Amino acid sequence: MSTPVPADRVFAAFCAAGLWPGLGKRTAAELPAAGITSADDVTADRLLKLPRVGKQRAERLFSSFLSAAPTYEVVELLVGAGLDAKLAAGTADALGPDAARRLRDDPWALLGLTGVGLADADRLAIALLPGADRQDTRRGRAVVALTLRTATRDGHTVLPVDLVVAALRAEGIADPAAAIGAAVDSGDVLDHEPPEPEFDEDADPDTEPPEPDPALRMLSLARYGMAEEAVAENVARLMATAERIADPAAVRSVAKGLDEAQKQAVAAVLGAGVSLLTGGPGTGKSRTVAAVVKLLMAKGSEVALAAPTGRAAKRLEELTDHPAVTVHRLLGAQGTTGGFARSEEWPLDADVVVVDEASMLDVELTAALLEACPDGTHLVLVGDPAQLPSIGPGHVLGDLIDSGVVPVTELTTLYRQAEGGAIARLANAVRGGELPRVDSPDREVVVVPATGSAEAARRVVQLVTDSIPRALKIDPATVQVVTPVHRGPAGTIELNKALKAELNPGDGTVWGFDVGDRVVATANHLDLEPIGFANGETGVVTGTGDGSLDVAFASGPVTVPTNALSDLRHGWAITVHRAQGSEWPGVVVVLPPEAGGMLSRPLVYTALTRAQSHLSIVHASGAALARAVREVDVRPRRTRLARLLAETLGD
Repeated sequence: MSTPVPADRVFAAFCAAGLWPGLGKRTAAELPAAGITSADDVTADRLLKLPRVGKQRAERLFSSFLSAAPTYEVVELLVGAGLDAKLAAGTADALGPDAARRLRDDPWALLGLTGVGLADADRLAIALLPGADRQDTRRGRAVVALTLRTATRDGHTVLPVDLVVAALRAEGIADPAAAIGAAVDSGDVLDHEPPEPEFDEDADPDTEPPEPDPALRMLSLARYGMAEEAVAENVARLMATAERIADPAAVRSVAKGLDEAQKQAVAAVLGAGVSLLTGGPGTGKSRTVAAVVKLLMAKGSEVALAAPTGRAAKRLEELTDHPAVTVHRLLGAQGTTGGFARSEEWPLDADVVVVDEASMLDVELTAALLEACPDGTHLVLVGDPAQLPSIGPGHVLGDLIDSGVVPVTELTTLYRQAEGGAIARLANAVRGGELPRVDSPDREVVVVPATGSAEAARRVVQLVTDSIPRALKIDPATVQVVTPVHRGPAGTIELNKALKAELNPGDGTVWGFDVGDRVVATANHLDLEPIGFANGETGVVTGTGDGSLDVAFASGPVTVPTNALSDLRHGWAITVHRAQGSEWPGVVVVLPPEAGGMLSRPLVYTALTRAQSHLSIVHASGAALARAVREVDVRPRRTRLARLLAETLGD
């Protein structure tokens, strides 16, 4: 057991880690001069002695310090174990208000927090438990959950038991079966038995039925295993309860300008409880959705339109002339907790729900969406399966297609090509695994070669701040830089520094941000006034307050308080994943050498299709680009959904 840590050290670590809501760095540095060096010293009267702190702010700071008590207790434990106090951020969210007690009971519960490794949790265990042991059941159970949680970052909802056993052995756990058993008993992990192999009993009565393949036994975190089961059950429910909205002949009323495949898609919506509309850019998905909306409105049906991002919802609204919102807003997302107001108890009041950019739907959001659709609802998912799959775990759109149990209309005719769209031509070639020479005399697509990351970064800044505005008359405010990586000279971090220096220089008055800065959200905060913001939304800072920012997002203005500022980043350059679901008039895609191993056909394709009227490609990744486009993504996601759908809805 470790010796108690001096109170002033714990207090200093707590303040330095930015865990006191509303306390800025400058005020934190002034605390000792006011005689505040430990938790016991914090009173409203003492805080009043600080420079620039009036009575109201002193009381606010005192109140916010008291409300952070659960986090403070965790900091005491972490500092005592020689760990970074910043790990305490979000503990109360992850472990509840009694987080410190839970960590004393089970130090490996620390692994439930983001940014924590097994070595950190082991150090905490050594500090808190007399005779801490590598073979402790709690440790084995936590490593099973950690292994599965790590796999979810790559989009997997399940892992074969063999891989989990290998991970347990790598961490020195002598009895993997006991660890897996403890994890399943805890309720956090589900054990999925291998499916029974198909067996034709009529073939030979003496033949023994084959045994299930043990290699197909899977484990999942309970939340994702249950979400996949909920999706399969609810797709089956909607398919079974849907009644035809209108006669197929009604399609004629909106058929003008639609080809046969597009008419089929409209007819599928009228009949099926769940239907999919897929295709690449320029194939007329939006035109088809607009026809669906027009027909349904004429029939007096209630239609709800949604998309995963604010920009995609706005675009859907413009194309259909019908209100559209983000999926999170449609479902009434509850702040950062992940819960939704709309559910089986309070379902959506729409006859037809249309969701665009469906490749971005992860399995939990899809489960919530389906649960909120009452019996008889028609759900239409519109998307492009060639794009990157969702940031969250699952492969919903792909699994629905692969299951073969839901009607799918794929649009393949490229209409924008007839209008000379170089972006659409290039994107569709990449979608098919080819990387053609760019032929774009009107400079709709421009390829800018670079020999390394540093040169690529310089080219990007030059394009955004000079070449594109000057040659093409596109405002830099409508040009978005997209890169696969965060680090390196051509990653989001350095590019944002360079672009800020050119486009909006300043000292970063509030958390590194100034009025005029472009920002991107990295988490959902839908509870903020008046309408909050969603992960991936970009906006512009319009004002700064005392530890807060006013930001104009595509969905509306939001005042972002101190506790949500850590979920904003500068947004002139964003990752391909964050850009998904949004489009900009001008896009600069940079492909630096360090992105080589990450490049895949879906990633390159998704990056190229963010551009509406101009695309610059800063190409510094050499032969890796052609290789990535040629080979289908070599890292398929492990999921159960396609099999569950086939079992639930198959013949």
